[in-house]
Amino acid sequence: MSFQTDLVVLLPEMILAIGAMALLLTGAIGGEKTASLINWGAIALLAISGAATVMGPDHAMAFHNAFVADGFSRFAKLLILCAAALSILLADEFFASIQLSRFELPVLMLIASLGMMLMVSSASFLSLYMGLELQSLALYVLAAFNRDHLRSTEAGLKYFVLGALSSGMMLYGISLIYGFTGTTEFAAIAAVTHGGAGLGVIFGIVFLIAGLAFKVSAVPFHMWTPDVYEGAPTPITAYFATAAKVAALCLFLRAILTPFPDLIHQWRQIIIFISVLSMALGAIAAIGQTNIKRLMAYSSIGHMGYALLGLAAGSSLGVRGVLIYLAIYVFTNLGVFAAIQAMQRGGKAVESISDLAGLARTDMKLAVVFSMLFLSLAGLPPLAGFFAKFYVFLAAMQAGLVWPAVIGVLTSAIGLVYYLRLVKVMFFDEPAPSFDIVTGFGSKAILALSAAVALLFIFAASPIITAADAAARSLLP
Repeated sequence: MSFQTDLVVLLPEMILAIGAMALLLTGAIGGEKTASLINWGAIALLAISGAATVMGPDHAMAFHNAFVADGFSRFAKLLILCAAALSILLADEFFASIQLSRFELPVLMLIASLGMMLMVSSASFLSLYMGLELQSLALYVLAAFNRDHLRSTEAGLKYFVLGALSSGMMLYGISLIYGFTGTTEFAAIAAVTHGGAGLGVIFGIVFLIAGLAFKVSAVPFHMWTPDVYEGAPTPITAYFATAAKVAALCLFLRAILTPFPDLIHQWRQIIIFISVLSMALGAIAAIGQTNIKRLMAYSSIGHMGYALLGLAAGSSLGVRGVLIYLAIYVFTNLGVFAAIQAMQRGGKAVESISDLAGLARTDMKLAVVFSMLFLSLAGLPPLAGFFAKFYVFLAAMQAGLVWPAVIGVLTSAIGLVYYLRLVKVMFFDEPAPSFDIVTGFGSKAILALSAAVALLFIFAASPIITAADAAARSLLP
């Protein structure tokens, strides 16, 4: 394959890379007054990259089989690009409202998104690690973006230290796998391990899973999540909770299912273990939270546990369930964080759950949307979140994982407690002082879009399910 053909395969990534450098130069020359222009330029770049992704080849390899463009990567990239664009839209309004607009923010998000797209297209452990570190370096800075704020700086430092540790564990695992198989390409590793694998490869998989589990904040590698969610500005938290989670989980699927399909009985036990622990911790630890962003952190840990059940199934049905889960999860969480961003009094953000008291009597529309999104996250029918969990549990049951699926249903019922508590606070408690009126077009649009997805998914589920099914079959024929 020629170099020109390789560039065509990675055209969406090239658009983001060149565009990010151009916007960085624009900001460096024009200063902070160009921040709004750069925000909209970044959103335009993400849209152009999305169009290039849609029009890209159905299946092609690039750079000596290091990268692959297929249906699975296309589905993941579109979710990442959409989440990134909507997060930048939220960030533009958020930082303009506190008069702290900085042109570096959208550029960092573009670079992180570039790394995420390279991750989900990786067909080799070398390209996987390159994309992962490109994403991580940008995310470290984003976590501590509000450098004058103590909690933000603390969150960035914790994320950096623990992220470096997880990257080291993953790199050690990749080294073991390479040492015992002689290759870093996923297809070649699958051929080598077709008849089984020795203890060295198994140890390598364990360390690899540990590193990947950190990226999706699965138990017991979740320690950074509550602090980063609470400390980072709300739009950046939304970006961590959506685009970063999609990229990490899709990378998890590709890095385990593609090179090790015949070792499923070895790695499935580990995935089930961290999945069950994540579901349990997410359901129980969130109950006592008083800060809504920390509550959403534990909620995200639980949701990653549910999604990992689809990986544990090890089938195309399981991958389809995970992709449907991610599509619904992205739009629901973007709506929740747009609503959290609307929690402002006198231009200052408030994050305590008690600040939501009596919201239905001061802003009925926001209370209804908030409640709908929370109940969707809880998995109540007929909202979209019910179908997200349904397809994952269905795949787990068909793979014979009955007890993990039963535990998932039970933890989902426990998690309903804190979601219903939020609804009760908004509708039945004595009202707190009202929030500032939401004036931003972006926040209103995201709230409307998320509410529509949560409420109307049942009527428009077929295209998403069909696309997820095609993406799953491209990963596991």
